[in-house]
Amino acid sequence: MAQLDQLERTKLGITDLPVHALILRRWSPRAFAAKEVSDAQLATLFTAASWAASSYNEQPWRFLVGRKGEETWNKIFSSLVPANQAWTKAAPILYVAVAKKTFSQNNSPNRVAVHDVGAACATLSLEATALGLHTHGMAGFDPQALRDAFSIPSDYDPISCWAVGYLGDPELLPENYREFELQPRTRKPLNAFVFSEWEQARDL
Repeated sequence: MAQLDQLERTKLGITDLPVHALILRRWSPRAFAAKEVSDAQLATLFTAASWAASSYNEQPWRFLVGRKGEETWNKIFSSLVPANQAWTKAAPILYVAVAKKTFSQNNSPNRVAVHDVGAACATLSLEATALGLHTHGMAGFDPQALRDAFSIPSDYDPISCWAVGYLGDPELLPENYREFELQPRTRKPLNAFVFSEWEQARDL
């Protein structure tokens, strides 16, 4: 436990200006503990996701959620690339975030659906942090495998896969992941991405 507490301190975000502690505590581990995430916790996480902002309040997100040992979990796991399977095999919860590509009111294209699904996943991740849980999002998966496994309609696209659970022992990870798991986190400076004109840093 002391080792994991030290790891959480190592991963704590460091900023020049004050930022809410919840944001600085959120990070994406690969090591997950064999500890159950309750149905009540899951309901809380997806309730938080439901309150993310979305264009015209479309709420274009859909989530396929599996608990380890369930067929849903197995289907999600099978869609992951081998590099992600190597560490997600310990995750108690896997979920897929899916975006509805059109607005329900008129079937017109919703060009920000993926953005809104991302916002929902980010909100879920912050709620997970508040509950003492962690999330890790993945782009390394086969969208067609998920579409086939779950009969996802053509109007919906799988966007990302996620692992959810309690922090586990990094020593149990495959060797090539251990060192990365123990390193402090960094972020680009604001002048690298906050502009007044394109590639001209805004003075903040």
